[in-house]
Amino acid sequence: MHMDCAELEAKVERENSWLRRSGVRWWGTVAGLFIGPERMQPMISLPEVTALAGRGLEGDRYCRSTGTFSKGLPTNQITLIEVEALQGAKQDSGLEISAEESRRNVLTCGVALNHLVGREFCIGEVRLRGLKLCEPCSHLEKVTAKKVIAALRHRGGLRAEILVSGAIRVGDVIAETDSQNL
Repeated sequence: MHMDCAELEAKVERENSWLRRSGVRWWGTVAGLFIGPERMQPMISLPEVTALAGRGLEGDRYCRSTGTFSKGLPTNQITLIEVEALQGAKQDSGLEISAEESRRNVLTCGVALNHLVGREFCIGEVRLRGLKLCEPCSHLEKVTAKKVIAALRHRGGLRAEILVSGAIRVGDVIAETDSQNL
C-alpha cells in the first residue's frame, strides 16, 4: 500500500506515457486493495483482486452476500476511498484512520471520488459506475472503535457498480472511460 501519492503518481505516469497523449482529463492511481472475507473481521491487503461484474470482488464478503449489509445491491459491489481523505481526517480532527480501518476496497490517489457519482470510469481493465457516496456510519464506528463519522463525513468514499470484470492491481490507473487506450 502506498500512502505517498506523489511518488506513486510519478511512477504511474512514467510507466503510462499514453496518459498525456490520450487527452485524459483526469486520472489517479490505485494505492491499495482490500477485501473483507468475513463480516466484522479485519480487511486483508492484496496486491491484486478480481472484480466480477454484477457481483463484487472475489473473496470479499459482499461478493458472497455474507456482509453485514448484504442485500444483493450494486452499491455493495466495490467501495473506494481517497488517501487524501484519510490524511484530511487526521489533519482536521486528529483522528488517524488506516486504509484497512476504513473498510473500503480500493484506496486511491489523485481522484476526487465524490465527482464520480453517476459517471463511468475504469480501474485498469475494469469498468465501473459510481453510484453514491459511501458515508461513514455507526457500524464503522463500532468496528473501528473510533469516532469516524465526523472525521469522514462527505469524504468517506464512493460506492460503485462493476460493469466489466477483470483484474485490479495496486498501481493501476483510474481514469475516465471516454478516453482511448482504456
